[in-house]
Amino acid sequence: MLKKRDLQEAPLLFELMKHPDVFPFVRHKAYSQEEFLFLTKQMMEAEERGELISRTILDEWGNPIGTINLYDIENHSGFLGTWLGKPYHGKGYNRLAKDAFFQELFYQLGIETIYMRIRKQNIRSLKAAEKLPYALKANETRPHLYQSINKEAPVYDLFEITKDLYTLHLLRQQSHDDNEEAMKA
Repeated sequence: MLKKRDLQEAPLLFELMKHPDVFPFVRHKAYSQEEFLFLTKQMMEAEERGELISRTILDEWGNPIGTINLYDIENHSGFLGTWLGKPYHGKGYNRLAKDAFFQELFYQLGIETIYMRIRKQNIRSLKAAEKLPYALKANETRPHLYQSINKEAPVYDLFEITKDLYTLHLLRQQSHDDNEEAMKA
């Protein structure tokens, strides 16, 4: 479902990223395949320096369909950025990618908090964030961070996912699954 970024997938990802339903919401925009290749190389180098974590999202056949990233890593926290190609919207890939990425971030890479800044006009992403049982809207609980991402105008909503809340969610899910299994027996 996820793999480290590599340059060979850049042409296909660029084609998916440039769709008008995707492009406005991509953090690092590229206007040509060459520019996208250059940005991908820069991101891979930044990951080696510990500045970000970037993965390619794959479909069930191993085809690249989008990316998921943790940017601005500082004090065991960072900002999430995800995009999927338009043909893959609404098919459950986003949630699967987030689950796999959060597992890696929280339990292998030592991340404690993931923030999501979502444009108030990006209704699709806001609804997706609100569905996550472990994500809290943090506009009021993290006012300094909320103000720093909205310096010019209130463009973004801020969400927070902590390792503790995510772990609690997993434990509840496991308990729910165990109860269902017990009822079937």
